[in-house]
Amino acid sequence: MTQTLIQNATLLTMDPALGELEHSDLLFEGDTIVQIGRHLDSKKADKVIDASGKILMPGLVNAHMHTWQTALRGVTSNWTILEYFANMHAGLATNFQPEDIYIATLMGALNQINCGTTTLGDWCHNNPTPAHTDRAIDGLMASNIRAVFFHGSPKPDPKPGQKHFSEVPHPRAEVERLLNTRFKNPGLVSLGLAILGPHYSTYEVAVHDFLLAREFKLIASMHCAGAAAKTPDGWERLVQEGLMGNNNNIVHGNNLTEAQLKMMIDLGVTFSLTPETEMTQGHGMAITGRLLELGAAPSLGVDLESSISGDMFSVARFALGTQRALDNAHSKDTQHKLPDTSTIYCKQALEWITIKGAQALNLDDKIGSLTVGKQADLVLISADDLNMSPVHDPISSVVMQTSLANIDTVIIAGETRKEHGRLIYPNLGELKTQLVQSGKRLMSELKQSTH
Repeated sequence: MTQTLIQNATLLTMDPALGELEHSDLLFEGDTIVQIGRHLDSKKADKVIDASGKILMPGLVNAHMHTWQTALRGVTSNWTILEYFANMHAGLATNFQPEDIYIATLMGALNQINCGTTTLGDWCHNNPTPAHTDRAIDGLMASNIRAVFFHGSPKPDPKPGQKHFSEVPHPRAEVERLLNTRFKNPGLVSLGLAILGPHYSTYEVAVHDFLLAREFKLIASMHCAGAAAKTPDGWERLVQEGLMGNNNNIVHGNNLTEAQLKMMIDLGVTFSLTPETEMTQGHGMAITGRLLELGAAPSLGVDLESSISGDMFSVARFALGTQRALDNAHSKDTQHKLPDTSTIYCKQALEWITIKGAQALNLDDKIGSLTVGKQADLVLISADDLNMSPVHDPISSVVMQTSLANIDTVIIAGETRKEHGRLIYPNLGELKTQLVQSGKRLMSELKQSTH
C-alpha cells in the first residue's frame, strides 16, 4: 500500500495522550495513520508532503445537515421556523425530483470537503420515494465524503384521507431494503435513521421507531425544538420502558428541561446543536452551556445551507461566542462582574467539530483525532497566510482565524480530495450549472404555487 508522509507540521491531534505537537510528522499507509512523531524516516514513503508553515488536524465533522437543500442557498435566511415548515416542508420540498436531491447532495457534500469537513451527518427527510433516497445516497457516494446517511421521512401537509406525518411509523421495508442493497457492504457512507421522536410524533410511532433502530443497531437521530411537542411526556416514558440509550442522538434540544437533559446524558445520548440556525429561526438559545454544566459536550452542525454558511469553523465560532456572551451576562447579573476568565476555551470548540462530532455519529473509533490506527481523514491549514500569521496559539488561530481560504489540503481515507487550495473533482462547472438550474426551477414552482 502507498505510504504518504506529512512532514514538519504543527499537529493538533485532538488526542488527549498526544496533544499539540510542533514540527512533527504523520505517516499514513493506505487509509490508516501508522506513525506520528518527529523526524520520521522519509526514505520508504511513496509521497512526501512538506507541511512547513501549516497546521495539520483531523478532518472536521458536520454532525447535522439537510444537504438536500443546497440548491436553495439563502432562501430561508429570513424565515422563522413556522415559515420554514410552511414554505419548505409543505411547499418547496414537495416539488423535488430525485435528480434535485442528487445534485443538491453531491454539491453540498463537495462544499463540505472544500471547507475542511471530511465527515457529514446527512439528515435526509425529503425522500417521498425510494428513488429520492437512492439518489441522495448516490450523491454522497459520488462526492467521496465520509458520511452517515440519516434516512428520514417527508413532512408535507396531509391530503384528504391521509394521516398526518406524526402518525406514520418509519418504514421498516425501506430500512430493510437499504440494508440489504445500498448498505450491504458499506464503505465511506453508512446508514442511520432520522426519526420523528416524541417531539414530532405520537408516542406509539416513537416506540416503533426506537425499537426499529435498536433492532438494526442503527443510530436514531431526532429533532427536539421548534413547534410544540406532540408527546410532551414521551421522553420519560421511553426511558421508563428502557428504549433510550447510546444509539440515540438529539438535534437542537432547546425544549428539554434540566431533568430531561441529565436523564439522557446518563444514558449516553448524544447531542448535535446548530446554534446559528436555532437562534435565527426561533428555536431559542443553544443548549451548549446547559450541556457543559451537566458534564457533557455537544457536537455541531450547519443544519441548513438554505439559511447559513456551510463552513464549520463559522459554526464553531458562533457556538463559542454565543455561549461566552450568555455566561458573561449571567455573571454580571449574579456576581455583578465579569468572570475571571473565559468560561469556555477554543480547544473545547475545536472538540465540538472533531472528536465530539465523531462520537455523535458513532465513528470515534475511526475518526475525530490524529491517532495511530485511525483513518487518515486530515486537513492541512495554511498558517502563514495573511489572515493567520503570526500563530502564537495554533488552536486559537484555527478556531478564531481560519476560513475557507486557508484550507490547503483535505484527505479522506487516505485519498487527497483537495490540494494546494483547489478541490479535486471533475466537471465542477457543469455540476454548478445543474445546481443553479435545479434551484431556479424549484423557486419558480414555489412562486407559482403561492399566486
